[in-house]
Amino acid sequence: MAKSKRPLSPHLQIYRWYLTMALSIAHRASGVALSVGLIFLTWWLMALAGGERSFATVEWWKDSVLGFLFLFCMTFVLAYHLGNGIRHLAWDMGYGFEPEVARASGIAVVVFAGAVTLLTWLSIAIVG
Repeated sequence: MAKSKRPLSPHLQIYRWYLTMALSIAHRASGVALSVGLIFLTWWLMALAGGERSFATVEWWKDSVLGFLFLFCMTFVLAYHLGNGIRHLAWDMGYGFEPEVARASGIAVVVFAGAVTLLTWLSIAIVG
């Protein structure tokens, strides 16, 4: 077979990773993770409608270490998806495409998600 003179398509390993690139992939992953969270919410609601025994099972899992980690991560994922979604809305309006602004807004989204997560769980610990 004769070799073609055309260039080969670049693969991910030759690209230089930028923060905006990683955050874009993370935004898609957070959407998938939120779908998993909806499965848990559905389980919880069905157990609530199913009676005391089924609800006690879900509550036991929710109150376990694994359940706490799951809910803590879901809080971060929700806050991140919200913040990055607002960032994407700004991009849709034509703002924030300059590399410095895009990087700063990406960092702001991660800080926002972390702060919202911590404030949410601190308020739960104080009130609850």
